[in-house]
Amino acid sequence: MDYPPEKGSRLILLNIAIGLGTFIQVLDTSIANVALPYIAGSLSASAQEGTWVITSFAASNAIVLPLTGWLSDYFGRVRLFVFSILFFALASFLCGLSTSLFALITLRVFQGAVAGALIPLSQSLLMANNPPEKQGAALGFWATIVVVAPILGPIIGGYLTEEYAWPWIFYINVPIGVFSAFITWMLLKGRESSIVRNPIDWTGLFLLSLGVACVQIMLDKGRDLDWFSSNVIIGLAITSTISLIYFAIWSYFQRYPIVDFSFFKNRNFSCGCLCITLGFLIYFGSTVTLPLWLQTQQNYTAYWAGIAVAPIGIAPFLFSTFIGAHLYWMDLRIWAVLSFLVFAIGFYYQSTFTIQVSLSQIMVARFLQGFGILTFFLPILQLSLGAIPKNRYASASGLFHFIRILVGSGFGTSLSVELWNHLEIYHHARLTEPLTLYSPVTQQLYSRLNQYALFPREVVDRLLDKQLEQQAFTLSTNDMSWLGIWLFVAMIPLIFLCKPVKAAHSAEATH
Repeated sequence: MDYPPEKGSRLILLNIAIGLGTFIQVLDTSIANVALPYIAGSLSASAQEGTWVITSFAASNAIVLPLTGWLSDYFGRVRLFVFSILFFALASFLCGLSTSLFALITLRVFQGAVAGALIPLSQSLLMANNPPEKQGAALGFWATIVVVAPILGPIIGGYLTEEYAWPWIFYINVPIGVFSAFITWMLLKGRESSIVRNPIDWTGLFLLSLGVACVQIMLDKGRDLDWFSSNVIIGLAITSTISLIYFAIWSYFQRYPIVDFSFFKNRNFSCGCLCITLGFLIYFGSTVTLPLWLQTQQNYTAYWAGIAVAPIGIAPFLFSTFIGAHLYWMDLRIWAVLSFLVFAIGFYYQSTFTIQVSLSQIMVARFLQGFGILTFFLPILQLSLGAIPKNRYASASGLFHFIRILVGSGFGTSLSVELWNHLEIYHHARLTEPLTLYSPVTQQLYSRLNQYALFPREVVDRLLDKQLEQQAFTLSTNDMSWLGIWLFVAMIPLIFLCKPVKAAHSAEATH
């Protein structure tokens, strides 16, 4: 059922309430990044095991995303949005009470699952309740939240962790979630969408969940178990491959599939999904590895690591609403290409970092990358979904965000940390090669150290190895930046495979 759009103060309050509901969900994709060392230490776990706090949330969140269309039809968009936020607030409170890593990961899985529908639902509710002339600005406001919340996460997480304790990174969601749910329900309870209760494909859901879970566990535990030398990793790889292949075959013949693969026949949707996934993999990977490098190798606290990476959110915060309102001033593909080029420039500057890098240099690099985000997310979103019919928009949006979050955020976190560590091992080995006892440089180094302090030989060895490790991780961080540069440059011709999307098509699809 179509309702007239909201106006005046009710519209402003509604947009804020829906925005806050989306904000806390997106915030939780990154708020734990800088708190991982504290969480791991508090719960007697390793730093690598601590990354499960991030990836478990992202994986379960992504699994539910393709169900958004079915869930919103079955329960109603407003009712589903409100109850999703309330359950998310409850799960957040319970996460803060966790006393073991297993309990925290289990609750993070639940938290991610109940929040899975929030992103496409918030987008849909904003478009349905804003007048056509304000939909572009509303979408820009929504895009600001999606890209800025993960950036504010490290700052808020670092501050709360240092000043209070890590559970507060979860407790903060409770009052915001309750406020968002209350205001949304009071304003929209009489504007519920039509209820359509189609059957759910339980077999497809099981196969998808099993396949995604096995891949995520394999990525998270691969380093600890020495990858494919472990029967556990081999078993997980085989199980995930079989499950996902059977899921694809099964879904193809279903009348009401969990994932509608027919969307991939649309060239814009396919190319857009690929670009947004690769872009988010690079972007989100840097939001994990850069704070880790700053804390573990550069002696930054959690709070200051958050401050260092935060400037990437300045440009999106200031200009995203304006860009959203004037998005069709030029071809959306040109906007995307500008984003790729700016990202490449920002990552090039970041690739020059040394162990003497200053806080201001880090902030400048992140500030430059912020202009890339400004014209990255919204143009590709509109290119991908702009021509989708409105009756299929929720399903297409759910699939789009499913791929973006699962691969870009979930798998991307594990892959980025694993690659970062592997590159460190490579550089550490290369730096160690010339440091033999027969090298004059090495002999001179040991001689000078012994002149200044009577250190035992073992202490000197550890000091030297610590210096090599710091240099190796710095080179590894720079290599990750170069990988980002080449991927963004490689996506430029890919974006021109998309057909131009006009503003009229987008308004029709999202209204």
